[in-house]
Formats: sequence, C-alpha cells, structure tokens
Amino acid sequence: MKAYRFLTADDTSAFCHKVTEALSKGWELYGDPTYAHDAANGVMRCGQAVTKDVPGDYDPETRLGNL
Repeated sequence: MKAYRFLTADDTSAFCHKVTEALSKGWELYGDPTYAHDAANGVMRCGQAVTKDVPGDYDPETRLGNL
C-alpha cells in the first residue's frame, strides 16, 4: 500500500525538521512544497506531501506518523 501524508507548519525551522524526520523514516517527497499566508494568524505556512510504500492493506485507524 502507498501511504500519503501532508505535512504542514509555520514557516520556521520546525517545518524543515518535520520534513527531514519523515524523510529519515523512509517517506519520499511527493510534488512541490506549498507556501501560503495565514491571514488569521499573521504567519506564513508551509506544506509538503510525502508518500511511503508500506506492507498491508489500508486501515483508516492507522496512525500515518507511526509508519
């Protein structure tokens, strides 16, 4: 099965660390990153999709961050 996650965070080094951690756990970048202004909070937000091939079938109870 191919698992999919969309990682988001404010535009800080914490976002880069979140993506780096996912990559170190075998996730792969999927598509281009996104960058948008969050007007409600007055900050820039980043997003990056990642995918990972994992054994087994899809289960909506699976915690994707634990894969």
